[in-house]
Formats: sequence, structure tokens, C-alpha cells
Amino acid sequence: MKPIRLRGANRIFLVVNGEVKASFTLSDVIREESSYAVKTLKGMGVEVFMVTGDDEEVARDVAWKLGIERFFARVTPEGKVDIVKKLQSEGWKVAMVGDGINDAPALARADVGVAIGAGTDVAVEAGDVVLIRSDPRDVATLLRLSKATYRKMFENILWATWYNALTIPLAGGLLYGWGILLPPAIGAVLMTLSDIIVAVNALTLRRFKG
Repeated sequence: MKPIRLRGANRIFLVVNGEVKASFTLSDVIREESSYAVKTLKGMGVEVFMVTGDDEEVARDVAWKLGIERFFARVTPEGKVDIVKKLQSEGWKVAMVGDGINDAPALARADVGVAIGAGTDVAVEAGDVVLIRSDPRDVATLLRLSKATYRKMFENILWATWYNALTIPLAGGLLYGWGILLPPAIGAVLMTLSDIIVAVNALTLRRFKG
């Protein structure tokens, strides 16, 4: 059998006694979920890179189909780490997504390592975040969830700051000169109420749909 490269694919011919009897073309099938994930991430302002150990022609074809402008092919596990380091030195915040043993070192080196749950145990252990499903769209969902979580955190900090700035002086006797004194029991209730509001606001993340 004689392999011939053809637009990111491998064509294999079956030759018997110098005569071609059959040919097969093998190529990577692009999942619709992958195209959606890349498009969504780019729409969110995320620069998407592809790093693979595959041949350059295969990598170029896959990157082109996915709409990825920058890709790295024939990369070893050590090379993936070097790429992460280089991007970080250029000022990038790097999130690495992977599922194999070869991805583990880069997952550990990245600012955020995202491991696919269906991948190898080594990759899962190296990741900061583990996605249960093997669905690339979950990467975009993860980013949206992280932003929503950050917003909730900011809201709670803002609320707690404003609430305490108002109630602590009251509890300390700010209005005592006008004959208004806040009983300790009321102060305790107000403090508990603040905690409840913060907790309820955080729990609204459970309604997050991605």
C-alpha cells in the first residue's frame, strides 16, 4: 500500500502486482460542536490556537475548516509547554484544553488547564478544570460561567460594602444624638440579613444555562 497526502488527508492505494486494486482516503472528521465552539469563543473575543502532534498538512486543513488562523503542528509534549510559555511571555493569559497524556504538561503549565473528562487520568489530574462531557462547546460555556461567577462575586462585594458602610455606623450610635439607638438584637438581625442576601444572590448561579 502506498500512502499519498491529499489536502489534509491520507490516500492509501492497495497495489497488487503493480496494479492499483483499491484506494482509501482517511481524514479527520470535523465535529459540528467544534466549529460552534471556535466560532463562539472568537465571538467572545478569545484568540483560539490549535496545537497538535499531527502532520502540518492535516493540521492546516483542520484549522482552515474550523476557522483557526494560528496553529502549531508536529508538536511534542515538551513543545506544547514551550508554546504555552511563549504565549505567556507575550502577555497572553493561556487556557489549555486537552485530553491526552501528551497534553498533561501543557495543562499544568497554562494559566488554566481544562481537561476533558473522557480523556486520560493523567490529563484529568493535570487540569484545573475537568469537563465531564467530551463536548468542545462546554469550553465556551465554562468561560461564560466564569464571567457570570465573577459578576456575582463583584455584586456581593459591592452589596456587602454598601450595606456595612450604612449599618455599622448605625449600630455604633451614629443617630444617638437624635435619640435613635439601634438595639443589639436589631443589629444582629441586619447582619444576618446581609449574609442571607449574599447567599441567595450567589445561588442564582444555579439557574445558569450557558
